[in-house]
Amino acid sequence: MEAVCLLIHAPGAPGLRWFGLGPGLRPTRGLWKLQRLLDHHAFWAQGRSLRELRQMLAGSAAVVSLWHGRRLVGFGRASSDGIFRAVLWDVVIPVDFQGQGLGRRMVEALLESQALRACERVYLMTSQSADFYRKLGFISSDSQTLLLFDRTKLVAHNLKVRHQQPPAVAN
Repeated sequence: MEAVCLLIHAPGAPGLRWFGLGPGLRPTRGLWKLQRLLDHHAFWAQGRSLRELRQMLAGSAAVVSLWHGRRLVGFGRASSDGIFRAVLWDVVIPVDFQGQGLGRRMVEALLESQALRACERVYLMTSQSADFYRKLGFISSDSQTLLLFDRTKLVAHNLKVRHQQPPAVAN
């Protein structure tokens, strides 16, 4: 069986973002493969366009990917100010590659990246994998509350309000 290769991308992942580069800096249609990985294995990231993925990568301080041959089998990224705070995003491993320590390898690579290694706190949000992250040293925070400003709901609300007819004005 072929080994799984961990790639640590430059900040913003320009090779992946613009050329679809994978292991050995070979063109692999990597951006399309990332879109497919997220569509099939990350319910929160389904439907992202290639343009949106390029923008997402450009704004990421740390990016890692896992490859089994030419197949993208893992992805993760982080944003960071480099000293105080960082957030892990989009950590994804297909089910058929879980349980092999690959998620641990990716998260550890992100935590040790230049952009995150000096950060005093690294945050993440998960709906199904809290036990996995606890094994890596993450803890639940009772002193903080996750608040969400959801533009998708705001846009829907504004469209609804905008489509209502204004009151009639008497002359």
